[in-house]
Amino acid sequence: MAKPKHVARLNEGVEAWNQWRKKSRRVVPDLQLTNFRGASLPGANLSGAQLNGTFFIDANLSRANLRGANLVGAHLLRADLSGADLTKANLQYANLTRTNLNGANLTGCAIYGISVWGVRLEGAIQSNLIITPYEESAIQVDNLEVAQFVYLLLNNERIRNVIDTITSKVVLILGRFTEERKPVLEAIREELRKHDYLPVLFDFQTSESKDFTGTITTLANMARFIIADLTDPASVPHELAMIVPTTVVPVQSILLQGQREYAMFRDLKTRYHWALEPFIYESESLLLAQLDEKVIAPAEAKARELIRK
Repeated sequence: MAKPKHVARLNEGVEAWNQWRKKSRRVVPDLQLTNFRGASLPGANLSGAQLNGTFFIDANLSRANLRGANLVGAHLLRADLSGADLTKANLQYANLTRTNLNGANLTGCAIYGISVWGVRLEGAIQSNLIITPYEESAIQVDNLEVAQFVYLLLNNERIRNVIDTITSKVVLILGRFTEERKPVLEAIREELRKHDYLPVLFDFQTSESKDFTGTITTLANMARFIIADLTDPASVPHELAMIVPTTVVPVQSILLQGQREYAMFRDLKTRYHWALEPFIYESESLLLAQLDEKVIAPAEAKARELIRK
C-alpha cells in the first residue's frame, strides 16, 4: 500500500511536491494503488516512484518525470503523458489504452503485457523497448504498437503459421465490379481457391474513399502475387503505378482480346521485371481453362525467383 504521507504531499500540488523531492532525494515515493483519476500533475517529479497499480485515468501527466518509475499494472487510460520522460520505466501490464504519449521518451521501458489500443505516439522516442518479462532473456523492439505482435510471433506457433500462410497463399486481385467484369473476377477468385490460394479481391467500384492507395499497398505487401485486370481498368493503372515501383511482388495482368494495354503499364514492364507480360484471353471460359498455365504458373515462378534473390 501507498504511504499516506507521500499521497498527502502530492495532493498539496505539483510545486510543493517537486520542492519536497529536491529536499528528500533519497526517499522513494510510494504511491502504489492510489487513485489519482483526473488529477493535474504536469511536470511532476515522479522519477523512481512506486506507482504500481496506481489509477491515473484521465490524469494530466504531461512533461512529468517518470524515469525509472514502477508503473506495473498502472491504469493510464486516456491519460496525458505528452512530453513525459519515461526512460527505463517499468510499464509491464499497464493499461495505456487511448493514452497520449506524443513526444514522450520511452527509451528502455519494460512493456511486457501492456495494452496500447488507440495510443498516440507522434514524435515519441521508442527505442530499446523490452518486450519480454524480466525472467526471460531480453528482446528489444523500437515500436510500442507492434511490440505485442512481435512477442506473439516469437512465442506462438499458430501466429507464425498464420504469417506463413499469408505470405505464401494470399493473392491480391485488382479490378472493377462492373456488370461485365464482376463475373470474371469472381470466377478467378473461385479458381484460385481450388488451387489452395487465399484470394483477396479489391473492388475499386464500391470503395467509399478515393484515397485508398495505402490500403492497396498494405495488401500488396502481404500477397504472394497480384492479378490485375487491365480490361476497363479505371483506377487500376494509378494503383499499379504506385505499387509496382515500391513493392517487389509479381504482377500478372490479364487483358481481354481486342482491348489495348494502357501505355503506363508498358513502361512498368520495361522498368520492373516483376511486372509480367499480360495474358490476353479470348473469353472467360478460355481464361479459366488457361488460368493455371498462363496466369498462376508465371506469377508463381516469378515469386520463387524473387525469394531466391
